[in-house]
Amino acid sequence: MAPKKPNSEGASAQEAQSPLTVNAQYIKDLSFENPAPLSNVLGNEERPSISIHIEAQANNLADRSFEVTLRIQVNAKRKEAQVFLLDLEYAGAFSIGSDVPEDYLRPILMIECPRILFPFARNIIATITQEGGYPTLLLTPVDFADLYQRQVAQEQAQKEKPKSPEALQ
Repeated sequence: MAPKKPNSEGASAQEAQSPLTVNAQYIKDLSFENPAPLSNVLGNEERPSISIHIEAQANNLADRSFEVTLRIQVNAKRKEAQVFLLDLEYAGAFSIGSDVPEDYLRPILMIECPRILFPFARNIIATITQEGGYPTLLLTPVDFADLYQRQVAQEQAQKEKPKSPEALQ
């Protein structure tokens, strides 16, 4: 007996009930500046200081469809000399099911979607730094829930900040 093939109606009904669907993932922008690769690689044993900045943004594409962009900036310096500068915007198009309450949209977009995108962005950064002539840079996992909570707290502090008299006029 041949296995049953799912019909297209059943597949779309199941897809419609999915709380989170990844429709696409892609590099939106990628920049790697390597100003003096030979001087930084040959004979220089001093490790560079590396600063990493990560942020997530979400834009509404259509009803319950969103583009979430994870931006990661890596700045490596040795003393004052630039070793390398990497700027990656890695994005995904996501659909959120209609059964997900409106109050959950923002946490899903700012925590779960970046959590899905991060391993792919991490791999790109590891590959680019290695191909740039440096040891592979493996980013440690990121707590996107903590980043989201800090962002919400910062927004609350801005709302509670008293307005200056000039702004009231």
